[in-house]
This record gives sequence, C-alpha cells and structure tokens, in this order.
Amino acid sequence: MSAVVFDCDGLLLDTESCWSRAEASLFADRGFDFGPAEKDLLIGRTVEAACANMAAHFGHPGQGRRLEAELFSRVEAELAVRVDPMPGAVRLLNLLAGRIPIAVATNSPRALLTTALRTSGLDRFFGVTVAADEVDRPKPDPQLYLRAFELLGAAPQTGVALEDSATGVAAARAAGAFLVTVPSQPGRRLDGDYLTDALDDPALLDWAVNVQPRG
Repeated sequence: MSAVVFDCDGLLLDTESCWSRAEASLFADRGFDFGPAEKDLLIGRTVEAACANMAAHFGHPGQGRRLEAELFSRVEAELAVRVDPMPGAVRLLNLLAGRIPIAVATNSPRALLTTALRTSGLDRFFGVTVAADEVDRPKPDPQLYLRAFELLGAAPQTGVALEDSATGVAAARAAGAFLVTVPSQPGRRLDGDYLTDALDDPALLDWAVNVQPRG
C-alpha cells in the first residue's frame, strides 16, 4: 500500500460538535430550528456550499456569502477552545505514522484546519495537509485526494482513503482509492470498500499494525 489519506471533520476530529454549535446558534438567531434535516444540508460541504444551502433555507437564496464570515468566526472560536479526537484516531495514527505516508484532505478551509489540528494535538502526525481553499474543485470532486496523494508521492489506486460523509465518499471513489467509510451520522448508510462504526474497530487497528508500505 502506498499511502493513507484521511478526511478530518467528523472522522479524525469531533469538529462536527463545534460546527453544530456554531450552526445551531446561527439558525436560532434567525428563528429557525436546527435538527438532523438541517444538519444534512451542511455536513461534508465546503463553507461556501453550506452557507448557500443555509441562505436558501432561510428564504434568502443567493445570499450565502453574507453568512460565511459570521459562520466562519463562530466555528473558529469553537475550534480554538477544544477539539477532541474521535475514538481510536490517536491510536490508529500512532500505528501508521512513520511507517506509512499519511495526509489529510478536507473540505474545511486552511485556517479552520490549522486551528483544529493544533488544538487537538493531531498536527504532530501530519506533514501533508490539503484544504478546500487550496484547490479549484473541492469534494465531491476528487481533486483534494489527488493532490494529497501527489504530495505524498503515492498513487491513489494503491492507497487508502478514510471518509465519514457522502460528499467525501464521492470524492474518494472518484480518486480511485480503497475506501474505508466511518459514517459520522448514526444510522447513515454510505458506500465503502470497508464500512465500520469507529476508528477503534479492532479489525481496522489490526490492519494498521500489519500493513506494509509499497516498496
């Protein structure tokens, strides 16, 4: 195997809690409820796409740009306080780091990615990270994954991608990588070559112990 590329939000880090608190406060300020249906409009998307969906939901289509700065500020404030790794994330990274090339490819912008990795302490694992505002076409386009594998000097066809959302799954599939899917929304059915409930899945950890880098 040549390399492993991870999504970040909802997969490695519980940033979704930070996003959800920020999103819920934004919805509440405008007199709207915030539940699973509303969250589904936003999860796995770029900030631009999420805000476009929010603007339409609020009855103001085309005004997503006005919401971006407000949402960005609220999320960054949440991320700077505390971000917890998802169960099994640190153990899985410890098993792979130094043996297999690893990277992050995320639909979050660079500023939020940097803050989240630093607050959580996971920045120590990654020399290669690619954010949504560093490519022309973020997920569901495969460009983020293709760029991450390129920076690692690896071919996606011999690599592994780990994802938690439908948007990310589509991107990883299009890149041609073997896909490990860990849905962040309970009960959500997503595509994947290997599907599991969490990164601390014993079979996934056993794979990390025994996998060998491509020579």
